[in-house]
This record gives sequence, structure tokens and C-alpha cells, in this order.
Amino acid sequence: QVQLVESGGGLVQAGGSLRLSCAASGSIFSISAMHWYRQAPGKQRELVAGITSGGVTNYADSVKGRFTISRDNAKNTVYLQMNSLKPEDTAVYYCSGEMATPSRGPSYFSDYWGQGTQVTVSS
Repeated sequence: QVQLVESGGGLVQAGGSLRLSCAASGSIFSISAMHWYRQAPGKQRELVAGITSGGVTNYADSVKGRFTISRDNAKNTVYLQMNSLKPEDTAVYYCSGEMATPSRGPSYFSDYWGQGTQVTVSS
């Protein structure tokens, strides 16, 4: 069984920084792209950043220049470094990964999600 576990959320003042981590564990053949999403109260879940297995990244316009996504393939872990945080960054942050598992074979990738971690930025 595959699990994604996020950590690193919390309460921070505007202008501060947080680093989120998301570790994948279980029976995994390989991991393709990994992403961070967020969902604020009353809003739809939105893509924050993504990174391919080769390290190519993409960001939402709202976080460009402030957030950095990275990954450690040896540890099956993706990170989100968040700097210059704003109150509008307040949300539950979720990680997801496209993973191939033994139950479906090495060429079939499915999306797996973590349980989310709360980030609250006070003004």
C-alpha cells in the first residue's frame, strides 16, 4: 500500500518562511511527476507547483519567485520551500505523486494523494 505523508505546515507571520515535505512509502516501482496543491476555505483546490522525475518544474503565477519545489528521488520525497509568505497563501497543502506500483505493473501510473497539512499565514 502506498502512502504520501506531508509535514512542515504551521502558523507563520506574513513575510516568513515554511518548508513542506512529502514522503512516499510502500510498494513503489517508480514515481513520475510530483505536485503540490492547496485548497483555501470556500475555494477550489489549485495547483501550486509541479516537478518531473528529471527535475523540470512549473509554478502557479501567484507563487513564482517565492516558492521552490524540489525532490529527492532516493528518498521518494518532494519539498516545497515557501518564502515571503502572504495571508492569501493560507490553505491546506496537499502533495500528489504519479506512481507505478506492483499491483498494476511498472508502466501504469496512478495519482496518489497525501492527507494535507495546514499552512496559516497571519497578517
